[in-house]
Amino acid sequence: MHVYEIRLRKDKRRFDLISDALPFGKLWYVEVSDAIRYAKHRSQSHHAVIRVFDAAGNVIETQEHMGDFKKVVSLPSLPLRLQICLQSRC
Repeated sequence: MHVYEIRLRKDKRRFDLISDALPFGKLWYVEVSDAIRYAKHRSQSHHAVIRVFDAAGNVIETQEHMGDFKKVVSLPSLPLRLQICLQSRC
């Protein structure tokens, strides 16, 4: 399970998205909705809890996202002629 926190930055103009699941620990966003959307995208195959905090540190919103990514079992192979065309960008 991934846990994400969205907190108002000290400059009070942007928001930090904080989580151990992120490659750099935290990212900043101008809008809360963008941070929520990114957290859901990062957790496509995992259960995630997203908490939004106000300036005082109180939780004002909690969202749970159930990983709904479907594993692709098999794909039909492309004809050799199309593969060559794609590789050479014909």
